[in-house]
Amino acid sequence: MGYHHLAVDDIEPTPDRPSIQRSISDAVGLENAAVNVYEVAPGEDIPLAYHYHDDQEELFYVLSGTLAVETPEKTYEVSEDEAFVVEPDSPQRAHNPESATESVTTLVVGAPAVDDVHPYDPE
Repeated sequence: MGYHHLAVDDIEPTPDRPSIQRSISDAVGLENAAVNVYEVAPGEDIPLAYHYHDDQEELFYVLSGTLAVETPEKTYEVSEDEAFVVEPDSPQRAHNPESATESVTTLVVGAPAVDDVHPYDPE
């Protein structure tokens, strides 16, 4: 059996990201799910690009603030204590708009933990 108890603030942020990403899955060695906490200032994105996944499902759970999730159809506003789920082959860009007055903290879970990301051009 294996158990892990950790303080998320003690996890070093992942370098070269557009916002602060703390990878819980990397810190504890999870193999089947990608679990991250993001701190997103106004004007920052969570992903590196507007994208979609072949097989990975993503769940965004907003801990504080309001997250914007842009899709080809519309932009959703996801408030504190709300979740947004993205199925495979569904393009999205999660971000905190420049016009926001506060940061957003979001727990993001992706499963399976595969590198199947593809850039998406909305034009």
